[in-house]
Amino acid sequence: MPVTPRAARQVATLSLVFGVALLAGAATGAWGESGTTPRPPSADTAGVAATIGAGQDPAGADLSEQQAEHLIGATGDRWGAYYSAQEYAEFSQGLDGRYLGVGLSVGRGEDGVTTVSQVRPAGPAAAAGIAVGDRLLRIGDDQADRLPVTEVVARLRGREGAERQPGSEVVLAVQREEGEEREVRLRRALLDSQQVTVEHLAGGVVRIAVRAFTSGVAEQVRAAARDARAGVVLDLRGNSGGLVDEAAGTAGVFLDGGPVGSYQDRGGTRELTAPPGGDQRTPLVVLVDGGTMSAAELLTGALQDRGRAVVVGARTFGKGTVQQPSRLADGAVLELTVGRYYTPAGRSPEGTGLAPDVPAGASEDAAALALRVLDGLGSRA
Repeated sequence: MPVTPRAARQVATLSLVFGVALLAGAATGAWGESGTTPRPPSADTAGVAATIGAGQDPAGADLSEQQAEHLIGATGDRWGAYYSAQEYAEFSQGLDGRYLGVGLSVGRGEDGVTTVSQVRPAGPAAAAGIAVGDRLLRIGDDQADRLPVTEVVARLRGREGAERQPGSEVVLAVQREEGEEREVRLRRALLDSQQVTVEHLAGGVVRIAVRAFTSGVAEQVRAAARDARAGVVLDLRGNSGGLVDEAAGTAGVFLDGGPVGSYQDRGGTRELTAPPGGDQRTPLVVLVDGGTMSAAELLTGALQDRGRAVVVGARTFGKGTVQQPSRLADGAVLELTVGRYYTPAGRSPEGTGLAPDVPAGASEDAAALALRVLDGLGSRA
């Protein structure tokens, strides 16, 4: 199903509220607690909100949620968003690489059965003995199979008030294969969101999958890339974006300084540069798809423009704009678009996305194609 910019904004909001990577979950059938949405870099909103007053920043304005949503619609801002104070607090927490939950992800098969698809090591669910493949029967008094999966996740994380605090309790009924049903009481905790996954493949190839650019991701990628002897596959499929500085830092893992891109900042232009000293010799393939968004597109474009990587997969999502958050009088946050960002060659992915150097066919295994391309790069090294 095609995703409009407005729908994508709503998905991003749900990702914040539920802590779920909804775009990736819809594609794979796996829905987890952890996830985040891009936090925009600082930029000026002067003059954007005409109903607040020409040349005035909306910060500190007394607007209801309905008025804020009307303002977004009136300006035609496709990426504008309104967050309650609670939602934005969780938003910021997620970008610090943490989320509140019990440390498990769930999936629902064609038979309608809700099962545990992932368990976070050392989390509350793992400590209680919950394992991948266990069936989730009930949350509280409600049957899990009768709830939408998004509602299941929301209840695991806690929906509001006291439930949204570390130490709050959720009661689950689980069953392992044909074994006996058992009741488990879990206390929610702040957990690391684990945005980077590393896989060591044959022949000294390292696959580094990055789901979002939260705090510390660049250093995690740098550490993982040190183990690559024959090449790196940087998997940005389903990456929803995140902190621009972390994306630039990740570029610095593979570039020896130089431009990464630019964006508008308080009426001027801010140049993004990679830190010096990156590895420019190890063969690199960047794997992308229609879920590669925002800061992930900026990183892809930088590595592509500078001839450092071969980009494999499908055209990226096409979000190339910058949003500025302004806190309202009641603590809520209004986020408005203030401009676009551009790759080193002056391209903006907004609306069109970035085309891969090597497209993967509709029925082709993009990951396998990336390895074949990487093998070819290694043979020319």
